[in-house]
Amino acid sequence: MLTKEKAADIFDRIRRFSSADEVEAIFTGSRFALTRFANNAIHQNVEEENSIVSIRTNFAGRTARATTNQFDGESLQRAITASENLARVQTPDPDLLPMPTSEEANAAGEGARATRFFSQTVAITPADRAEVVEGIVSVAGKHKLATAGIYSTSESGEGIFNSRGLANWHRQTLAEVSITMLADDSSGWQKLNSPDVSNLDSIRLAETAAQKAVESAHPREIAPGKYRVILEPAAVLDMVGFMFWDYSGVAILDQRSFLNDRIGTQVFGENINISDDAAHPLQAGSPFDGEGMTRQRVQLVENGVVKRVVYARATARKMKNSEYAGKVGLIEPTGHGFPLPNEVGEMPLNIVFGGPENPQSVEQMVASTERGVLVTRLWYIREVDPYEKIVTGMTRDGTFLVEDGKIQRGLRNFRFNQSLISMLSNVDTMSAPVRACGEESFDMVTPAMKVKEFNFTEATKF
Repeated sequence: MLTKEKAADIFDRIRRFSSADEVEAIFTGSRFALTRFANNAIHQNVEEENSIVSIRTNFAGRTARATTNQFDGESLQRAITASENLARVQTPDPDLLPMPTSEEANAAGEGARATRFFSQTVAITPADRAEVVEGIVSVAGKHKLATAGIYSTSESGEGIFNSRGLANWHRQTLAEVSITMLADDSSGWQKLNSPDVSNLDSIRLAETAAQKAVESAHPREIAPGKYRVILEPAAVLDMVGFMFWDYSGVAILDQRSFLNDRIGTQVFGENINISDDAAHPLQAGSPFDGEGMTRQRVQLVENGVVKRVVYARATARKMKNSEYAGKVGLIEPTGHGFPLPNEVGEMPLNIVFGGPENPQSVEQMVASTERGVLVTRLWYIREVDPYEKIVTGMTRDGTFLVEDGKIQRGLRNFRFNQSLISMLSNVDTMSAPVRACGEESFDMVTPAMKVKEFNFTEATKF
């Protein structure tokens, strides 16, 4: 595995080889192992290890990048030459800033150095993964179901070095379990990941997925319409993930954000609080961004009012000199930029929803619902209206009718057309936020939500 010391040595050679005004190297190294199963049997076991360096050179505002996964002198020289040749023929970018120094990158402090590397995750072997899958299969067999899914583990290192003295490094492990349980006409699903493998209870996840498959068997159809809906955390995550590209200074400047003319106003219900917080104990990922800047905690939404968006360095400078200065809250680099050069600027990637004063479990939400629909997860989500943030998609792997405070039966799945603004303005109750995983968006810390007037447009045939 690539270490900070090895990366620093490689960067020293890159600096000696390069003739650019400035040079930067982003290193990524990982060891990834995966066990895949279907039809109650393991059918694939793979392991991959790779390390990459992406080299950016800069000549008086002209910049470009080239990448290699070979670290011998000849390969490094070839990548540097490619980067420099590309940079020299670029049009100078007036918005390109000098690479940050270590002092600038860490001006807000060293940032979140939460433990994200766990030796017990690294120690997982193929035999250990096979044993976990055996337990999942035994749950499927007990309920007369077929199961499919994955169990993966990884360790990684990533870092950024530049010729102005910046040298940041981050190590992380991650273990993930995804389980689908299949019956003749129904299914159930659960997924979770964590840097610490001990946080994954695969048997509990398997039992939950199996219960959903069994209880949603022989689903019935009910008429589409607006229902009170209980969205489990994975369903919330995959819905709201479509709005966070808009919490970006570049998106505001390009006038393609649904937050244009809405920052500082009441957009969501008063019970909605959202931050971006790389230091949160349930989060994962690097404490610095693609330029090496420390990721700061940013309060995006407070009591339903949109407070701020995030900024890369150049975006913050451009925003301060724009018509939006004074209209969008505090403007400063927040450590959310992507590696340069890029056209998208920045994005919050460590979303944390604030918890309610009186959280309710999903079971309590069901018990207090006279008539509604319980949704396990969503899929095939697409954006319909970018400004009103209307998205469409379908329910999947466990959709249930709730009546008189009880789950009555499984339902055929629905297609929905739903405004995220409306959804987050109509949240009755929430659970305590948890680390959640989906398939349509990135991992977040989010609660389950009971939402009024959720708009189902049609029922499916399955």
